[in-house]
Amino acid sequence: MNLPNRLTLLRIFFIPVMILLYLFFRQDHDWLFPVLGVLFLIASFTDFLDGYLARKYNLVTTFGKFIDPLADKLLVISSLLLLSDYTIRFGGLQMPVWVVILVVARELIVTSIRLVAVSEGRVIAASNLGKAKTFVTMITILYYFFLIPYQGEVIVIIGYILVGIFTVLTIYSGFDYFWANRQSILKTK
Repeated sequence: MNLPNRLTLLRIFFIPVMILLYLFFRQDHDWLFPVLGVLFLIASFTDFLDGYLARKYNLVTTFGKFIDPLADKLLVISSLLLLSDYTIRFGGLQMPVWVVILVVARELIVTSIRLVAVSEGRVIAASNLGKAKTFVTMITILYYFFLIPYQGEVIVIIGYILVGIFTVLTIYSGFDYFWANRQSILKTK
């Protein structure tokens, strides 16, 4: 197993660590959420690093093509679920459940579209819109992890704005993937 794939597996390893920390210490949010933010940041950096190393040193593998996007989705969805659960239990800076459901639905739709394309021998690369959505989503998650202990009005308003932006990008990029691949999806045999 090469280094990029090991970095991807490390990213997956961070997920249960984050979940367990949250489950055992969620009421100690003053220190917990900054720690979760650091773990999320490190895990996100491994995403950049594994892709960079795989391309630079020609270490791209079929396993890596499969596990890397899966690791990304699991990390983001798990983090959003933790934030949403915290919102339900304790209030404060809000990560609405419906936003998490929307993100999960979009990821399932895009993954399904990619599977249809693969069955036709095509590979759908991430679009710039999809990359922008991912970037804003990760910034939003980091913002929430680091600022949950603080509940000032400005912090909450900025949080809502970030959630609004990544929600719009989630919907729009999902629609964009569908529209760009509608012939494959809607064709009859």
